[in-house]
Amino acid sequence: MPKYRPSFPQKGGQMGMMQQIQKLQEQLAQAQEQLAQETVEYSAGGGVIKVVMTGDQHCQSVVIDQEILKDGDVEMIQDLVLTAVNGALDASRALASERMGPLAGGLPF
Repeated sequence: MPKYRPSFPQKGGQMGMMQQIQKLQEQLAQAQEQLAQETVEYSAGGGVIKVVMTGDQHCQSVVIDQEILKDGDVEMIQDLVLTAVNGALDASRALASERMGPLAGGLPF
């Protein structure tokens, strides 16, 4: 009766997987660098508040139309800023997911 011999991955297979992982890491780093350069913009209140966010979720600018300041409704301005920031974050995350998603499909496991 033959003895049972466990099968272990061949060294060449491990090297191939390591090369795939290294290539994927390089692609991810490049995609992250590109995301840091791309921006999304979100407006609230009919465009009186605008937020620009990078693809890696860094806020680049917040623009408030001076006309809204004349009303003096601080709570409304705060709500609009909050809405614009959250909208810009959502748009930035969607952009990141769109750019990074295909790379995750290349994982070897």
